Amino acid sequence: MPKACDLKKGNVVEINNEAYMVKHIDVRSPSARGAVTLYKIRFNSIKTKQKYEETYKGNDMLNEVALLRRPVQYLYPDGALHVFMDSQEYSQYMIEGDAIEEELAWLTDGMEGIVALIIDENMVSIEIPAALVFEIEKTAPGIKGASASARTKPATLSNGVEIQIPEYLEAGERVKVNTETKKFMSKA
Repeated sequence: MPKACDLKKGNVVEINNEAYMVKHIDVRSPSARGAVTLYKIRFNSIKTKQKYEETYKGNDMLNEVALLRRPVQYLYPDGALHVFMDSQEYSQYMIEGDAIEEELAWLTDGMEGIVALIIDENMVSIEIPAALVFEIEKTAPGIKGASASARTKPATLSNGVEIQIPEYLEAGERVKVNTETKKFMSKA
């Protein structure tokens, strides 16, 4: 049973006999002495995809849902569904695009390093790596000598996501991107 202060994005907990996934955590530290740090947590229901928000104190206990984490590989989209294959047992799982809406932009055919969250033999969500490498598809031409400045310019990656990159980078170069914040990390 995790405490509210130990929860992380992607954890699955039981609220009112239903499984909810943690989507966002907002930590509020009060300025008054003796006051308790509050954790405002946004959940999504695994079954209905409905949003639910609740505020907890750091020591509040929550019931964790028994789920299985399996390494999977992304195979292909099949209409509204997306097909993944277990990397160890080679069984296939399907999940609706709505359930993995935030992660869809980062998925590429044959992508590995993904972790599937499985409850009762059903895939309910995925966890993608925190950093991925993509090629810059479109951007303004690079400026020589711009590596010393911290100015950025917009760039479109090979997966269609638009991020801000340093001015010295050009189209065709590969960059490492933080998948959570959609920010440039380094040149790959």
